[in-house]
Amino acid sequence: MAWTKTYEGAEPLRINKWLAEEGVCSRREADALILKGLIKVDGEAAVAGQKIEAGQTLTLLQKATRQLDNKLSLIFHKPEGIVSGTPEPGEIPAVRLITAETLSGKAHAIPGRYNKLAPLGRLDKDSRGLLVLSEDGVLAKALIGPESTVDKEYVVKVKGDVTPEKLALLRHGLELDGRKLKPAEVEQVKAQELRFVLHEGRNRQIRRMCQLVDLRVADLMRVRIGSLELAGLPEGKWRPISAREREALLSGAAPRPRAPREDRERPVREGREERPARGERADRPPRSGKSFGKPGGKPGGRPAGRPDGKSGGRPGGKPGGKGGPPRGERQGDKTEKPVNPMRGAKFKRTKLGPRKRTPIK
Repeated sequence: MAWTKTYEGAEPLRINKWLAEEGVCSRREADALILKGLIKVDGEAAVAGQKIEAGQTLTLLQKATRQLDNKLSLIFHKPEGIVSGTPEPGEIPAVRLITAETLSGKAHAIPGRYNKLAPLGRLDKDSRGLLVLSEDGVLAKALIGPESTVDKEYVVKVKGDVTPEKLALLRHGLELDGRKLKPAEVEQVKAQELRFVLHEGRNRQIRRMCQLVDLRVADLMRVRIGSLELAGLPEGKWRPISAREREALLSGAAPRPRAPREDRERPVREGREERPARGERADRPPRSGKSFGKPGGKPGGRPAGRPDGKSGGRPGGKPGGKGGPPRGERQGDKTEKPVNPMRGAKFKRTKLGPRKRTPIK
């Protein structure tokens, strides 16, 4: 389906810049579509460098939208020892591991030799975790552009003494390459495990930050980029980014907050009351582990016999069998058995005698 929109800006604006601001495509992609004649303004083909004015309507032909929709974007759980970008001799790039065999789930397309996937936020060779690979220029600008506000979360295991003074320096007060770092969120999860949330992406930033406070990184794993989480994706596997996830990344949506482990409770379904623990019901005495019947009965089971020495059956019945008064006439039963209007003399059943059988000679 073709994309159409009317420009309402106060001043004329280049077509490629406006499409980039609208999140349709990057400037370079817009210029390529203009050269192919796939963008029209008020029904006429646009030209390179053209500006759109207020009241004019821009249309992307269906072929253009189809090309943009085929831009691949995916999540890859990068293992250690794999490089994100251009490899040195003897190194393995992450894009080489994006195959049909390493796919987790389903995908409408498998990247091939003609796809140009680029890492959006690199991970160094010694780190692991969430890596985004994409052909989408708009998504690249949102994640790694100079005006990007997308944060990234890491789980880091360190060696050394973790003190409140060191945590304060990691959060705010360090410099790298003569430039002051932006404030970071640093939380001590365990004795030797820290959680970092960064709002910038400097080269080997976390490792260099820890080195400045006499801590050595033993393991570094990225678990989140913006609203995109690694979740349960196995190491060495990849999956495509959905349209909803892409939209959330472009809008800067925050990730869903997680409750602390001790605060997580099992939800109770609507309309049901939470049952008391076993042995704590008000109408039932707690079990003491003894038999409720006579000696010889099973522990916790029914009594072995009646307290008056008679059989365990009902009064009027066979010993140990069924019988006694019909339901509704028992002692203590307050409910009366409803009368069936269909029963009477007319519908009275006739008892038949035993059937006479003649032996076969």
